[in-house]
Amino acid sequence: MPMDWAAHPPYIYPPYTSTPKRGPTQPLIPIGEHLRNLAAPVYGTQDLGALDHDLTRNGRRNGEPLGERMVLTGRVLDDAGKPVPHTLIEIWQANACGRYVHKGDQHDAPLDPNFLGAGRAITDAQGRYRFLTIKPGSYPWRNHHNAWRPAHIHLSLFGQGFGSRLITQMYFPGDPLHAYDPMVQSAPEAARNRLIADFSLDVTEPEYALGYVFDIVLRGVNATRFEQARSPA
Repeated sequence: MPMDWAAHPPYIYPPYTSTPKRGPTQPLIPIGEHLRNLAAPVYGTQDLGALDHDLTRNGRRNGEPLGERMVLTGRVLDDAGKPVPHTLIEIWQANACGRYVHKGDQHDAPLDPNFLGAGRAITDAQGRYRFLTIKPGSYPWRNHHNAWRPAHIHLSLFGQGFGSRLITQMYFPGDPLHAYDPMVQSAPEAARNRLIADFSLDVTEPEYALGYVFDIVLRGVNATRFEQARSPA
């Protein structure tokens, strides 16, 4: 099934002020077939640590990370609704106060010494993945006056090699900042709900963590909106 280009945002979306500076203005150059089909490196469960999927524990130094614990799970599917197994998923996010563990983040919010904000998992035979993490906070990003990013989690997917990488962002239901965020608004209105996870009481762990489900569809009319969708990056 061909890609539904209308479901993806334009490369240059002026309200998202960095896109006029970084978005391509010339036709894209197709990648040669021999490059697209590179199959190395190949990922497997042996490449992951026991705590890579658990962001509440993989960054601990001397205590529990602060914030609302949550489970993030879902399936990676193809355009026919079939599971895509053995897909490496990396996530990264801000902490509960809305700050990343990165020298470039100078937001006036505290860092959490027990939270790294990054994790990895590989989908199982049914295309399912699962992370345990802390719900991220919103943060200012200076795109425009009084600009705040909605709470979100970044997801990066790899197939059998780096050439098959896709990146997207997952948002939370009911966030009032969606209406003011150019990244969210750049996606066509009919496709925006594909970026928002569903709260699930079935996934919620009693007295421990709220559960959210975010399925990722790689192609077709139900495809998840990816960053730079026409050229995997």
